[in-house]
Amino acid sequence: MAHNHSHSHDHSHAQTYGKAFAIGIGLNVAYVIVEVAYGLMIDSSALLADAGHNISDVFSLIFAWFAMAVAQKRPAKKFTYGLRRSTILVSILNALLLFGAAGVIGWEAYQKLLEPVEVAGTKMMIVAGIGIVINTATALLFMKGQKEDLNIKGAFLHMAADAGVSLGVVVSGLLINMTGAMWIDPAASFLILIVIVYGTWGLFIDSINLALDAVPKDIDYEEVEQFFQNHEKIESIHDLHIWAMSTTENALSVHIILNCDSSDDFLKELKEELKDHFKIHHSTIQIEVSDLKDSLMDE
Repeated sequence: MAHNHSHSHDHSHAQTYGKAFAIGIGLNVAYVIVEVAYGLMIDSSALLADAGHNISDVFSLIFAWFAMAVAQKRPAKKFTYGLRRSTILVSILNALLLFGAAGVIGWEAYQKLLEPVEVAGTKMMIVAGIGIVINTATALLFMKGQKEDLNIKGAFLHMAADAGVSLGVVVSGLLINMTGAMWIDPAASFLILIVIVYGTWGLFIDSINLALDAVPKDIDYEEVEQFFQNHEKIESIHDLHIWAMSTTENALSVHIILNCDSSDDFLKELKEELKDHFKIHHSTIQIEVSDLKDSLMDE
């Protein structure tokens, strides 16, 4: 019997997005300060609600950046896989932060709906307009990486949702100027809440699934199983497990029974195919000899 491990580490991912996180955090901190100041000045619940959402975004970007950096640390005797799974934990934390922000926004909007206050629609539009520019620019920094990394996707969703929310605030400011109806401000906050919860739910479910070692959603378990079973040198397989080591790296372990002799080249080829076809970066393959071969050798 023999088994083989395949390990590959890509530090360029963290280096590429480190600058994006720094820029995004800086822009959003500056914008939150402006938004809170003007929200208090003109007593706009929609602006303050958006500011609360943006504060949670700043923390989410910090956490995601930290998790990505920590994930690069080499395995140790205590954490033999390293700290890659911290990216999954941060994805869950980001989702919970967003849900918390939605709760605060909902409560504040409810209070303003019961007792509407006069809001300066024009100033509200100007501040929110700045938010559209900042949040869109930040979201674009993460647009490419969000397709490959759930942690980056969390950052992208935060920023994209913020851009949409800021647009909603601009529209509500315009409607207030046109109609004079102050209930539009808290109503806009409720729309913001719906956008946040809707966009966060998928991230939360995906993160929980990865934390529970579910098969990553972009990998078809049965397809991987067929890949092994259809191989001419493999008689059968058992104990096939596929899970996520982080938001960017997938792992697999399997026992395979061969109908012929194996070689290092065979294992190398098998692992490369798993990586190329299924994005499985870490493979542990245990080779076993078939009962038929054992019986022939005994004779």
